[in-house]
Amino acid sequence: LDLDINWSGVFKHAHAVSKTNPFWNELSASNPFIHDIAASNRNENNKYLSILKENPYLFSKVSSDRDSLASSGDELDIDCLLRRTSARRSGRSKSVSDFLDIVDNRRLNPRKTPPQKTVASDMTWLQNDREAYKMAWLSHRQLTRSCLDLEAMSHSPGWAQTQATDIHVVCKLNHEGGSVQLPDSDINIHVPVGHVVPGEFQEVGLKAILNPPSLFNNELSSTVSPLIELTLSNLNTREAIFLEVKVAAKVKNDPLSQVMSDIVCFFSLNKEGPFKKLENCYTYQDTIQVKLTDLSHVMYAVIAAQANKIQPPATNVWDYIHRTVSVGIYGPKYIHPSFTAVFTVFGHNYIPGKLTICDIKKGGKSMPPVVFQLWGKHTFLLEKPQDLNISLVSCDPDFEVKMEDQSKNIKEEELKTGKMVRQQFLFSMLGQMHFFVFLVQIKVLKSSQVMQFHVTTPDPAPKLSGIINRPKRLQNRKEIKSAPLLLIPTIKYPKFQNKTLSINTYGVALKTVLRQNKIDYLLEYFKGDTIALLGEDKVKAIGQTKTKEWYVGVLRRKIGLVHCKNVKVISKEQAMNTADSELTTRNLVEQIALPFKKLTYIYSVVLSTVSESVYDWRALAEVLGYSHMTLDDFNEAHADKESERVAHVVKRMKEDCHANKKKRLFLYELIVALLKIDCQGLVARLTQDTIILTSAVKLGKYWRELAEKLARLTKQQIEAYEIPHQGKNGVVALEVRLW
Repeated sequence: LDLDINWSGVFKHAHAVSKTNPFWNELSASNPFIHDIAASNRNENNKYLSILKENPYLFSKVSSDRDSLASSGDELDIDCLLRRTSARRSGRSKSVSDFLDIVDNRRLNPRKTPPQKTVASDMTWLQNDREAYKMAWLSHRQLTRSCLDLEAMSHSPGWAQTQATDIHVVCKLNHEGGSVQLPDSDINIHVPVGHVVPGEFQEVGLKAILNPPSLFNNELSSTVSPLIELTLSNLNTREAIFLEVKVAAKVKNDPLSQVMSDIVCFFSLNKEGPFKKLENCYTYQDTIQVKLTDLSHVMYAVIAAQANKIQPPATNVWDYIHRTVSVGIYGPKYIHPSFTAVFTVFGHNYIPGKLTICDIKKGGKSMPPVVFQLWGKHTFLLEKPQDLNISLVSCDPDFEVKMEDQSKNIKEEELKTGKMVRQQFLFSMLGQMHFFVFLVQIKVLKSSQVMQFHVTTPDPAPKLSGIINRPKRLQNRKEIKSAPLLLIPTIKYPKFQNKTLSINTYGVALKTVLRQNKIDYLLEYFKGDTIALLGEDKVKAIGQTKTKEWYVGVLRRKIGLVHCKNVKVISKEQAMNTADSELTTRNLVEQIALPFKKLTYIYSVVLSTVSESVYDWRALAEVLGYSHMTLDDFNEAHADKESERVAHVVKRMKEDCHANKKKRLFLYELIVALLKIDCQGLVARLTQDTIILTSAVKLGKYWRELAEKLARLTKQQIEAYEIPHQGKNGVVALEVRLW
């Protein structure tokens, strides 16, 4: 490619920089990337220096046609310069990222387009600030490299990818202040107006260290945020700054928990401590705001849930808080025939987009540290630290998880430490190469709690062999390549069968219970009735004065709750007459979905959620009663993607239900169909969305009472919330109250 660059002008600009930079002559000769820059200052006749090495201002230039996410090698990944140098470099001197970027550019930009001129950023403010110049330079050079030979990387192209390792942010603010947020997190720094005097600046840096200090994880304390590193460039300040963090816990609402525990912030000027507890904290549910007055160039803060003491029956601080656990699935940028997915548990709710993995093994040998991408994440409530069982299952017949890696355990003691816990799962290819979907299931071993979610892998790596081994004379030949057709991942949904449930536990009613006011979810029964129990797990209902426990039972084809004290549990062999307690799988899913007949929903939200989460339109169409549908029933707009076909099926069912409103209910029939193909995670998500919306609609006009009693807001806080939402007549509209 011919570049429209005035090389002589760029060299002149570089020499001008060498004269204005205050520490140009003191560049370290030990750094191979900048050794010749220092030499050029002494020998201005040297015409053979790399332009990218000589001109550090190119580090901050942005190319408008750049589509690569990371830089690699000695030269930065500015497309036009990379392509010019790559034509002269042998295959042995290119990094894997070079090859992958070239493939991506050819695949995504088949037509040659003239390079765009770069525009230099305004960096004059760096010329007289040695420390700022050095930090800006280092931030652009902070890269990690995987040093694998070409043979290894051609077999496993997903391993060697050059990525930035640390996620941090630096922002320059003037006297007007502002806010700085760490990317992909709920960690913010608020700088008020007048923090520095007019004419001065403040550089604020934020960084999250994933493993918090271990001294705050014990019976009385548990960290609920990462260790936060805060840097300031200017200590000539007038106002304090505020740290705001959304943490992974909130104190329970009962009076004992409110008295015995609190969310607190510990602060230190050193990473290793000592830490002191800050008093200037304000906590609202799971968000804490801390006022920082003792400012330094480098500071560290960590948020923890702390108990004054443990009062039985409580055993640790977890008994006083609602604690959420965040998990992330990490993997390589591209998948290949054999790859590793890493399941990671965090002791806080900050899940970084990239994670450095140091303990990968392949063929019995340890691999160099690699940077994995975040493929999927999930957050769930865990009442207390306990053993977890993790299993990954491929939903595609072309891939499998190795037998020894299909199920792994995480110990209770590991969760108590508050540090990252990782488990590796090795996938291998059985058929064709394409992206696919797998299921992640988390089981709490000491209870029946089960969480699951689906993860979609990235695309396969582009083939490197054609570029690495291609003769030089063929590199300059114009080629027209058609984009490869990616195979749609197929999930084998189970075929629903209407069978009679096998019940192992029964209960005999000890008294007659008939209610004058009928309640749908409570069973009515006569003394001596035999009630089938769907397991021996109990549902706890916590009231004002006492806690009631219920079994989930079946009687006369109805599922409902029966009070534990009203039945005597017996085995299957002891049951005499079980005819009234028989239940089929069809009756079961229909009974589970009954509440959806009365729930409020937003059709567009349901449509988008289902179309994104169901991967086989035929399976959904069959359980909805449209097994006769074929591809000919779709128009061109719906025939391209699987999600569009699923959406078309849902729309078809919606139209049919609307035409027969008296007999058919859209949401109810959709939930029954999803249960029949075992989409439990999707049903749980729709349940949550519809319950929240229904509750908001029902309780919208009582929001003042709810805010006062549940959220404990004062009347002044309630009025302050209403003011921005008041209409011309001073009244808050109902739809505003709902949200």
